[in-house]
Amino acid sequence: MAVPAGAGDTPPLAIAPDDLRQLADHDARHRTFPGGAGPLTALDTGGDGERGTVLLVPGYTGSKEDFAPLLRPLCVAGFRVVALDQRGQYESPGPDDPARYTVAELACDLVAVARELRPGCPALHLVGHSFGGLVSRAAVLADPGLFTSLTLLGSGPARLVGPRAQLLDHLAPLLDAGGLELVNETLEQLSMTDPRAQAVPAATRDFLTRRFLANAEAGLRGMADAMTTEPDRVAELAAAGVPVLVAHGAADDAWTPAAQADMARRLGARHEVVPGSIHSPAIENPERTLEVLLDFWSSDPAAAAARS
Repeated sequence: MAVPAGAGDTPPLAIAPDDLRQLADHDARHRTFPGGAGPLTALDTGGDGERGTVLLVPGYTGSKEDFAPLLRPLCVAGFRVVALDQRGQYESPGPDDPARYTVAELACDLVAVARELRPGCPALHLVGHSFGGLVSRAAVLADPGLFTSLTLLGSGPARLVGPRAQLLDHLAPLLDAGGLELVNETLEQLSMTDPRAQAVPAATRDFLTRRFLANAEAGLRGMADAMTTEPDRVAELAAAGVPVLVAHGAADDAWTPAAQADMARRLGARHEVVPGSIHSPAIENPERTLEVLLDFWSSDPAAAAARS
């Protein structure tokens, strides 16, 4: 169960109501990479990736399956695609200490995976969704030479604020009172007041529940703290020299569209708004998200140079 969206008028999602979303069909296989706190589970399309490799990083309470609709199309387009569960998420085990889920430690995991993927790879494109964007930014800052480009998908310049951050304030007391089961039950009840959540197929809702209950409790605590305390590192990223795409849903209710547009301006980055989506464009409008990514990678001079 993902942290539910905030209230307010939002556009209808582009995705069909009967689409299985996180359960979309693909040909990727499960595999693991070594991480700093244990194995990291991924979906890997394999292949030569003649146009390069794409590393996809999910957000808070998310998983590799949040990119499921993109896996096959990106593979067909000539990329090897690796979607990762961060430590403590779904099928990646994590430590019992919340202090082991800082942005810096999680970024070290990404750097380790990237170093395994990079040899012989013409380009390595990093895509971080939401909290995964903060972690991906830190990975790029730790080793800019590893990455051909960075896409911040529904992510922001600094700590999360607003209704979603306020919701996270209630996380620790709920975990203390009833563990993952109580948190999941509470979020289920809250999300089902939203007609969009009611339209999600039962099979997908079952998956979301199963995924949430598989999270490491310490990870939920540690990542929540990391996401609500992250400093503004936009100037550092701009100085790193890695091409950046800032993309988000037209009605993003985590970091606001205005905040993300301003971040893009400060970065001198390409900025794309995905219509018919809120906070999860890869799930809510995968067709347009795919177009945005492919156009960025094909038109960016650094990416083109990496292919030549």
